[in-house]
Parts: sequence; C-alpha cells; structure tokens
Amino acid sequence: MQQHSQAPPADRSRAVRLDSFGGPEVLNVREVPVPEPGPGQLRVRVTAAGLNPMDWIMTADADTAARFGLRLPAGFGTDYAGVVDRVGAGVTGFAAGDRVFGGALSRAVADFVVVGAAAGTAADEAHHLPDGVGDRTAAALTIAGRTASAAIAVLAPGPDDTVLIGGAGGGVGGFAVQLARLAGARVIGTGSPSSAGFLRELGAEPVAYGDGLAGRVRALAPGGVTAALDLHGTETVHAARELGVPDARICTVAAQVDGVPAANGANAAPGALEELARLVAAGRLRVPIAAAFPIEQIRRAAELQAGRHVQGKIVIDL
Repeated sequence: MQQHSQAPPADRSRAVRLDSFGGPEVLNVREVPVPEPGPGQLRVRVTAAGLNPMDWIMTADADTAARFGLRLPAGFGTDYAGVVDRVGAGVTGFAAGDRVFGGALSRAVADFVVVGAAAGTAADEAHHLPDGVGDRTAAALTIAGRTASAAIAVLAPGPDDTVLIGGAGGGVGGFAVQLARLAGARVIGTGSPSSAGFLRELGAEPVAYGDGLAGRVRALAPGGVTAALDLHGTETVHAARELGVPDARICTVAAQVDGVPAANGANAAPGALEELARLVAAGRLRVPIAAAFPIEQIRRAAELQAGRHVQGKIVIDL
C-alpha cells in the first residue's frame, strides 16, 4: 500500500511549479488554490503521477515550451491516476468517487487536476480505470503506452516476424516489447549490458547497442530481422537497413529519417489506452515501476528520469 504525503487544507493544494524554464533545479512544490472544474470538466484528486522524458524536454527552455503552449508559471508532468472529486455542468459518464487515469499536459504533479470529460489526447483526458490496476501502474500508462501502441501499429508485427527494438529498456520500450510479443513476434531489444536481465523479463532477447550492432543482431538472428523500431535516435534505423529491413517496416519515435515512418502518442488508435489498461488488469501486460517518490522529492525524481538509464517508470506519490 503506497503512502501519501501530508496534503494541505481543503481549500489549498500542492502543485509542482516552474517560475523559469530549465532543469530539475527549477522545480518547486507550491501551495496553490484548489482548481474548480468548468462545464464539461472533471476535477481529479491525483494519487500518483508518472514521469516521462517529454516532461523535462518541453520545460527545458522557453522556445520548446512555447511549441507546447506552455507559459510561466508552468506545471510539470502529464500522466496521472486518481479519483474524481467533482464534476462540472453537463458531464456524463463520470461521478465523484470514480477511479480514473489519463493525461493533463504539464500539470499532473499536483494534488488536483482539472481535465475534460470527453476522451481526447494525452494533453487533457480521463478514462475509467479497470479493477485490478493500481494507481502507480495507471499513472505510468498514458504517454509511454500510447506511443508504444502507435509505433507497434505501424510495424503490425505477427508470428512470422523478428522485430528489433532500439532502446527497449525504457518506458516506451517496455510496452513496445510486450505488445510485439503479444502479437506473436520474436523481439530483439537493444540496451546496455546491465539491462540484459530486465529485457529478458519483458520477453526480449538482449543485444548491446553501439558500433557493430548490425553484426551482433545478425549473429543472434541469422534468419533475418523483418521489422525495427528506433526509440532514441537513428542507430537502430541504420542497423535495420543494413540488415535488409525495408523502410516501410521501420519506425522511429525520437527522430525523423527520410523514408521511414514516425509515430507518437497522438497517432495512437482510438481506444488504445483503454485496451492497454485491460491488458494490465488481465495480467497480460506488465508496467515495471523503477522508483516512486513523494512530491517533495520531485527534483530527485526528475534528475533520475533525465538520466535516461531507468529500467521502467518513475512515479510521484501524492
């Protein structure tokens, strides 16, 4: 049972705020008024918020923040799970006390978030949480799960495929490995030597990234690789091309390569997030939680996330 840190009085709440853009050092926990939901909105009492690389990337500088529509003072974090606290006028399908999860762009690390009741994008949404899915797990689903679902949909793997996934040990990679395996594919995942055991637990055959990747993959899969997903840059793209994988069956997430399809969470099919939650509830999809921190330790949590060597997800407890 997770322990929640002490919350302020009912008319005030805690939220992570940035008074300037920058690294983890600009993150502060502030006491703010409890927000009120407007028509068509829900107020959610957040119990856990998951961190993603995009959280610190889009708040690192003013130009990047502006592309996401962020202004100072800004919030932090997008993935959340919690309980509906109040519903605004015209809301149907939700009631106070419902367990929910979803996305609240750059404002999720807070005691309360206000989001739209109509399912939209990860920037502003709420979904009912199935029984059997814990708060920390649900808080780690939205961004990484949507992204992995969209990328795997591009590749459309099946039982005859061997899929190479670059960066398989990260938040998106963990979902992508499992979704490809659920589709029946063999999966080879790149990572550091220290991540090999973790990748095997997810169902991937580990291979070290770096110079000579194509040769190592060829030795591991002499029958060939039929699809590839590059989650960090272009190393896996180049290795896949060297191995004869056609561009149409290669997908990128963090880079653009001429001729190669790209995917992000906004491209996920309708219902993808709910399907991921159902898979978790059924015990068919794991959501590894690498670490959990109270909101007061947000800087420490963000530093760990920004290091990009975490095996699994980082969650903030509220």
